[in-house]
Amino acid sequence: MARPKGSKNKTRAVKSTVDYVAVVVEKTAEKEKIESEVAVLIANIDDLKAQLKTKKDELKAATKDLTKAEAKKAAIEKKAAEEAKKGEAEDVLKKLLANGMTAEEILAKLQ
Repeated sequence: MARPKGSKNKTRAVKSTVDYVAVVVEKTAEKEKIESEVAVLIANIDDLKAQLKTKKDELKAATKDLTKAEAKKAAIEKKAAEEAKKGEAEDVLKKLLANGMTAEEILAKLQ
């Protein structure tokens, strides 16, 4: 007669009865909890997106204002530099005229 394969001393797994109703209830409760957490996170993300949009708009407006202010500052500085050069040229012209130079001699020096 053929010998059976496997150990005779092998422990056999006892099939236990699993209460599937309880497992389903437990997993359903866990699923609902996770779904509520996801809903809260989605609401937070939507709120943060709205805040981000308003902050981006504020940043854009501030950048625009800054650009305008810088342009005005540059124009004022340019005008002041031109006025300073004009005043300096007038002072030099007055000195030269006071030293007895004629207008023709001054023009010749400038060229």
